[in-house]
Amino acid sequence: MDRLSRYVDLSGNDGTYSLETARLLLGASAEVDVVLKLLCKRFDRASKAKTIGAYYPEVTANCPNFVAFEVQLPRYGARHQPWISWTADQPPIWWSDHNKVKHQRDMYFERATLKNCLNAVGALFVAVLHLYEKEAGAGELLQLPRLFNVGDRFFGGTQMGRYGQSFVYKLR
Repeated sequence: MDRLSRYVDLSGNDGTYSLETARLLLGASAEVDVVLKLLCKRFDRASKAKTIGAYYPEVTANCPNFVAFEVQLPRYGARHQPWISWTADQPPIWWSDHNKVKHQRDMYFERATLKNCLNAVGALFVAVLHLYEKEAGAGELLQLPRLFNVGDRFFGGTQMGRYGQSFVYKLR
């Protein structure tokens, strides 16, 4: 995303689509699937959740702020809540569009938009923070994010640690 921002301004170009946004959307969405599966296993080693719909009850029961979690792109003055449209019956919009691009690219390539891409990468950021909740709360995640940050409600400040400056996240 950071490299893409050299060619496409990440604010005000939500409908822009390209091979690069498609690649990032597909890659980030695939990683979201992996991380959510790991997150469900972290809560219940016997979890059999393997789809976005099956992840929902396990993730929301154990991460009460997950759906409303806000990510920011301070450099662009932008805020996103990539999971806000996720319900027990409905995946996030960017997830549905990712599936259309993945399985029917010839018909839905134009859904590989910058907006969907930003939401998928932001969703991955949120999922990773929750997967490593203990480390995030202790300021042990390195390196500092170059593009994304969290909403004020979830920011616990900065600290100097063994490996340098770090952010402390408040996920609950």
